Amino acid sequence: MSKKIFYSGLFLSASLFLLVSCAPVSNNYILEGMHKHREEQRELLTLLENGKNNQETRFALMNRISGNLLAENQKAALILFLTDAVETNPDDPYNAYWLLMIAHAYLEDNAYDIAGYYFKRILEKCPDLEQHGESIHLVCLQNLIRITESPQLLIHFYSDIITRFSENIDLGHTYFMLARSYEKLGEWELSIQTYAQFLSYGRFDVIISGIPDSYEYAKRIVDYDTSSKDWTFETLDELVKSIKHAINTYNYRLLDQYRAKVNFFAMSWKQESSDLNAQADFRMRDFMGGNRIRYDNELDASSNPHEAFLRTNGWNQYVSVWYLYFRKVNFPADPNIHGRWEWAGIYFGEKL
Repeated sequence: MSKKIFYSGLFLSASLFLLVSCAPVSNNYILEGMHKHREEQRELLTLLENGKNNQETRFALMNRISGNLLAENQKAALILFLTDAVETNPDDPYNAYWLLMIAHAYLEDNAYDIAGYYFKRILEKCPDLEQHGESIHLVCLQNLIRITESPQLLIHFYSDIITRFSENIDLGHTYFMLARSYEKLGEWELSIQTYAQFLSYGRFDVIISGIPDSYEYAKRIVDYDTSSKDWTFETLDELVKSIKHAINTYNYRLLDQYRAKVNFFAMSWKQESSDLNAQADFRMRDFMGGNRIRYDNELDASSNPHEAFLRTNGWNQYVSVWYLYFRKVNFPADPNIHGRWEWAGIYFGEKL
């Protein structure tokens, strides 16, 4: 169980009243640059040096000294003071708290590597404490996740925070980020398993920078993994040629066969593919009977090496123009389909 930090304000008030002597010369660096709190700091140092303090009293004195240094922006002195205290007293039960103050001081100066060193040191060397009712180990893990770029390290931190602090974190968000870290590392089996774990929470509101719809992103990967994957084509030319042949012969069965079986959409240009109404739930025969379907000879000029558009028209009297959307498959988990092409959806109407 975490040991709660005890603040001894009453002791400080009584002790400071009795102090008349000066701090030792060795601690002069703690007084340099001090203005408003200089005399109080001198008295605190003298009391700290008398060596007759119990753990709680020593903590209260050190915490007040540290607070004064922070109040006057003396970070270098703070770091030196706390570093020396931890090295001199390796068995101090409050060392996690002092090291956390050091880490935050470096963090505020954007010295992320050094701050990370202290966060990891706390996790590896110090028993957990509570600061204002919150676990210091949890704070360390949260900060390490924020400043770390290595997927391998992030996997360790996310796994640790899930195992130890599941009741104190957003599990949906954390499982998604763990899955992303596995994905970046190329651990696809573990990534897919973790995305499936994320989906089990039914969280549609998780916001991830750079990913417009985290739920659909994870669902697409999991669905791809469990699908037959038999609708892809080796090249874009092969896919377009097959689509055109099916239109020429009015073979709606072939068109239904060529449609992607995962997240195929049919929507207007203003919609998002994640909209529930964008998921195609129809058969091609419903729009081909009695209509003269035509297509442009060339792909739309906005096509690129990763996606392409084919303008077609004549589908029905309400929305005659459809743009067929083709996309290169991005699914490294399965080399057999990664880099192939699929017919991924339909945009209704002229391009905006």
